[in-house]
Amino acid sequence: MAYTVILITCAKKQEAVKIAKALLMKKLVACVNIVDRVESFFWWKGKIDRAQEWLLIAKSTRAKLDKITKAVKSLHSYEVPEIISLPITGGNKTYLNWIDDCIR
Repeated sequence: MAYTVILITCAKKQEAVKIAKALLMKKLVACVNIVDRVESFFWWKGKIDRAQEWLLIAKSTRAKLDKITKAVKSLHSYEVPEIISLPITGGNKTYLNWIDDCIR
């Protein structure tokens, strides 16, 4: 099984919680951490912009990534939401098995 960590940023905490709960209810992810108030600097419409954001760190499998992306985009307020998948190349086998159990 190919596991992944998905990073998603949101403008507001309420939006982050709404997305986290939706992904969990649809069994697309096993766990979502919400990191409070990260400061982001980024290019947007030709200039450098800055925002206070909430970072979601979700754990799932690569097989669920398309559905996760679609679900996030349907709930997200950003024109171009950050949805980045990073491969999990190793880890606690018991935890990885737990991911499988949660998203079945």
